[in-house]
Amino acid sequence: MKRFFERHVPHLPQRMFEIVADMNDYPRFIPNCKAMQLRPDPAAGDGRVLLAKMTLFFGPITQSYTSRVTIDPEALTIRAKAVDGPFSYLDSVWSFEPEGQGTRVRFEIDFKISNVFIAAVAEPAFAAKQEEIMRAFCEEADRRFG
Repeated sequence: MKRFFERHVPHLPQRMFEIVADMNDYPRFIPNCKAMQLRPDPAAGDGRVLLAKMTLFFGPITQSYTSRVTIDPEALTIRAKAVDGPFSYLDSVWSFEPEGQGTRVRFEIDFKISNVFIAAVAEPAFAAKQEEIMRAFCEEADRRFG
């Protein structure tokens, strides 16, 4: 299920990039994020690629998955690709471009839940949550930067 979101925010691209790249802080403000564990990806050999294990909760259901996250501060992009968990695949890209006195924030996500029975219910709910997540990042930027 492919989704694309974008929004103009009155904050500098570097600041928006820093908020999204600060994955340790996600449980504090991202809806349904219970925990985040980060570690360097030993296969990558540099600090720009991390393995990020995110634990989400939806009511009584808790689910974790790990993504390989590539952080590119020069291009102002953050790419994630699920490597385990309930997804057949999950690929996402955040990008931040100067626009007027602020930033055009873009978020693309494409995913499929592997269990067909769970997917019928969970995929539309997970897709709907992505707009909420975009809003959470923008609200966090407003809190941090005014």
